[in-house]
Amino acid sequence: MKKIRIGAGAGFAGDRIEPAVELAEKGHLDFLVFECLAERTIALSQLRKREDPDAGFDPLLSERMHAVLPACRRNGVRVISNMGAANPRAAARETIKIARRLGLHGLLVACIEGDDVLHLKDAFMPFDDQPLPADTTIISANSYLGADALAEALAGGADVVLTGRVADPSLFLGALIHAFGWKKESWDLMGHGTAVGHLLECAGQLTGGYFADPGYKDVPNLDRLGFPLAEVSEDGSALLTKVEESGGLITLQTCREQILYEVLNPSSYITPDVIADFTEIRFEQEAPGAMRVSGAKGKPRPQEYKVSIGVDDGLIAEGQISYAGPGALERAELARQILEKRLARTGAQDLRIDLSGLSSMHGTPPDWPAPYEVRLRAAARFTHEMDAKRLTREVESLYLNGPAAGAGVTFAVRENIAIVPALIARELVNPIISMEVA
Repeated sequence: MKKIRIGAGAGFAGDRIEPAVELAEKGHLDFLVFECLAERTIALSQLRKREDPDAGFDPLLSERMHAVLPACRRNGVRVISNMGAANPRAAARETIKIARRLGLHGLLVACIEGDDVLHLKDAFMPFDDQPLPADTTIISANSYLGADALAEALAGGADVVLTGRVADPSLFLGALIHAFGWKKESWDLMGHGTAVGHLLECAGQLTGGYFADPGYKDVPNLDRLGFPLAEVSEDGSALLTKVEESGGLITLQTCREQILYEVLNPSSYITPDVIADFTEIRFEQEAPGAMRVSGAKGKPRPQEYKVSIGVDDGLIAEGQISYAGPGALERAELARQILEKRLARTGAQDLRIDLSGLSSMHGTPPDWPAPYEVRLRAAARFTHEMDAKRLTREVESLYLNGPAAGAGVTFAVRENIAIVPALIARELVNPIISMEVA
């Protein structure tokens, strides 16, 4: 039975680069996938593109490509990534420049566009029967493309494929469709491939990152956590493993946590390619650090694409100040009371004043011992910049107009982008593939 090896090079935009290089050099891979887009990431990238038409792709694209392309080219590893973000074409141009600079002539780079559907906003359908308010200012709108265009670009010989908004597991599924010639109506195979993609998409989460809890869930050598790879068979089953000498682990616990991560309904995990069913997935330990996964199923894919809409949600202002030593908590509480009264006279919306280390996550627990040091954080949403800056000034003014011995003030005002989901008919969205040789 034919097998391929596919590795996870990143699980988010700011992920570590060293584990990806390790996979490219020692993973014996066919494909290396970088998943770098969160819900708000692409909306923020659209803002950068508006300021600079040559920007809008992942800020770490250049560093990642410089780091992994030589080993990938040397070892025949093909790269797939959504680092194109809001500007896949510019990302492809940058990758071509890097390849030429590195002497990797003949590298074929593909970009996939078409996920930007802002021009089709009149065709958006409400998600969960929640229409957008009429006065909403839309900044961006990107549909979640599936695996089809990825498989087509790979079939065209692309060594590197850069996309914008593509469903996370579809980045991996596209490679599997291309490698095995799976038919897109083979729903159980689509379900298998989606399960593999979902297990790999968060990279280090499968190997012990975001999992470790000392004394309860110990992870060895977390300082040099290795990212996972899957040896996938033509029937869709896969062996999950990592580079042998890397840190971390792959166990039944890590696999169970990841397969359920961000999955609302395991029997109906909706993607652009398939509605996957994870309820009968089986994990079997084949060897230390090697876990066999099988048993996923699938149902016909939805008739619509999901759209991630970035909307203008005003400004967020925040300010922070620290108190330390005896009476730190009492002084921080007094500062909180002062700010609440002063900021009541501004246009603050959803004002929060938290004491980090005590109440910022779950509120103040009963009978909690007073901390020796406290960090106060005040944050609120604003419509007008002048009002937003008022919050930052009020926090700074606590130096001489508040409790004793406040220190370490920081503050910032930033645009706030909210994400609203919608649906769009699949036939209205047309992925566009273009290629260039280094």
